[in-house]
Formats: sequence, C-alpha cells, structure tokens
Amino acid sequence: MIVTGVDGSDSSWRAAAYASGLARRQNALLAIVYVQPVLASGAALGAAVVETTEEVAEELMAEIRASTERLRGIWDVRWEFHTFRGDPYTGLVQAADDLRADAVIVGASEQAGHRIIGSVAVRLVKAGRWPVTVVP
Repeated sequence: MIVTGVDGSDSSWRAAAYASGLARRQNALLAIVYVQPVLASGAALGAAVVETTEEVAEELMAEIRASTERLRGIWDVRWEFHTFRGDPYTGLVQAADDLRADAVIVGASEQAGHRIIGSVAVRLVKAGRWPVTVVP
C-alpha cells in the first residue's frame, strides 16, 4: 500500500503522479488521501467550514477520477480515495497507520514559512515509521 497526500497544490499532484507510477510498477494499491482541515476558529463558523472542506474533497475526487479516465488503457493503477480530518501531519500519520502503508509520498511544501518551522514532509521523515518520498 502506497499512501500519497493531496491538497490540490501543484506539488501534491506531482507527488500523486509519482506515487501512481510507483504503485503501477510494484502492483501496489494506491491510497490517495485528503486531510480536511479542522480549524479552531472554524467552530464559530459552524457548517460553512465543514461544507467547504467537503467541497474540496469532492473536487479532488472528481479531478482524480478524470485523470484516471484519461489514462485508462495506457496503464491502470488500483487506487482508493480517503479523507481524514485534522491537521495535515496528524491526518497523514493516521492514514498511513490505519491503511498500513508501505511508503508515503508527499509533495514538498510551497509555503515559505515551512522552511523555518518545518513542513509536513519533514515531520513525516523525522517520524521514521515508513519510507517517505518528498516530490518537489
């Protein structure tokens, strides 16, 4: 099982493409994971925040399905889509543990602040629980 995190960013789509190639070559199941953020300030906003994150998950799923259809017949990959709630690091850790990941593939952070405080990718590598590939 190969787990890859997607959030709609270019680097996460590159990571998903890399992970799908790896899954195809290894005949492994690909788990595409979107972590729906839970915002502390979102409690005051209520259903609006939940609906927005659900819409993002649905849009990601539609894009993944469209990509799969475009590539059908060229090469096939067994895949499934999962959503978890929480911050991206905790959600990916939960996904990797729950799904019994053999490897985790993520995109490099595109946020400048992560160079200082550490990105999700760096934290996953430091956890040392699975092989982690960070795709630029």
